[in-house]
Amino acid sequence: MSEYTGHAPSGTSVGRVEKRFFTFAVPPHPLDVDSGRSLGPVTLAYETYGKLDEQATNAVLVLHALTGDSHAAGYYDTADAKPGWWDIMIGPGKPIDTDRYFVICSNVIGGCMGSTGPSSTDPDTGKPYGLTFPVITIGDMVRAQKELVEHLGIKKLLCAIGGSMGGMQVLEWAVRYPDMVRAAVPLATTTKHSALAIAFNEVARQAIMADPKWNCGDYYENDKPGHGLAVARMIGHITYLSDEAMRQKFDRRLQDRCEISFAFDVADFQVESYLRYQGQKFVDRFDANSFLYVTKAADYFNLEAAHGDGSVVAAFAKARCRFLVASFSSDWLYPTYQSRAMVQAMKKNGLDVSFVEIEAKWGHDAFLLPNARLSGMIDRFLDRAAVDAAKEAKESGHAL
Repeated sequence: MSEYTGHAPSGTSVGRVEKRFFTFAVPPHPLDVDSGRSLGPVTLAYETYGKLDEQATNAVLVLHALTGDSHAAGYYDTADAKPGWWDIMIGPGKPIDTDRYFVICSNVIGGCMGSTGPSSTDPDTGKPYGLTFPVITIGDMVRAQKELVEHLGIKKLLCAIGGSMGGMQVLEWAVRYPDMVRAAVPLATTTKHSALAIAFNEVARQAIMADPKWNCGDYYENDKPGHGLAVARMIGHITYLSDEAMRQKFDRRLQDRCEISFAFDVADFQVESYLRYQGQKFVDRFDANSFLYVTKAADYFNLEAAHGDGSVVAAFAKARCRFLVASFSSDWLYPTYQSRAMVQAMKKNGLDVSFVEIEAKWGHDAFLLPNARLSGMIDRFLDRAAVDAAKEAKESGHAL
């Protein structure tokens, strides 16, 4: 996930927002994770936008991608007006309309933006967990999110929506907690990583672990493995773009020079300079160990193995919600054939599914960028879900 930020061409910002924290799984009642270990206490950093209605039927859970966080919309301070990573989509008058919906976004466990992860303090030692932190899965992330959702007084989500690793969490929500999800929007995602996706993540992890400063994950009192983490980010960033996007953005244009340098310590090409900049910027905001943990969680994700005994059709037999699935034509990390496969499995279970492949030249990151077609589809999809929720509440006698 790149750090695209900007304001939508329509609608307004949610304004100033506040990061909040929810702590649960306090011993002797820790959170059991899929690796067979337990973790506690667990803290989730989260943000909310909009207002929860009296029936608690208008909650939309936004799930972030690999290196995202809870800051999905708005800004923290007028002195730092950098908007959240999906500010183009969330806010008054935007597709995820905060005048209508109560929007929640939390940082995943294993992350480093306020939620419990390897850089957090281990209460047993008083030092950062490092590699003693248990390996976590997408299922563990969702299990923790359920605790937050219930803490907020929500029994059923109007919608779960997210792209990339966020889309994996959407799928996990739909089959793990089918009675808690009315609608689901998985974007630019897959039910399991291909060998190619795993390969890129492994090369990125090896770049971190090959940095001498990584020190087997124990670097918090010393210099962090900045070089390894920067290279890992550069590798990942390449997978988020497309050939056409790279050609249009950079081609073979030189960076601040008229001729090549015949040297290795300078960036001759614009694309080299861009990747170095992205790598260094990432080092300033992300934890190297967290990168290892979240990429491993994405690699381990296998919806059909976890919920369908190897069958994706059997996995989706557990789902009860309607789906809007979107892929992007230039996304070679999670190509359209993977979305089509999940849609076919959904339809074999008689689920209400809408599917679109959106023509977009920017590669995997297209779900983060303004797109009128995607915005319109999400707007209409959420509206339909809200109408159905209101109708159901009225029929059950819970309407005002």
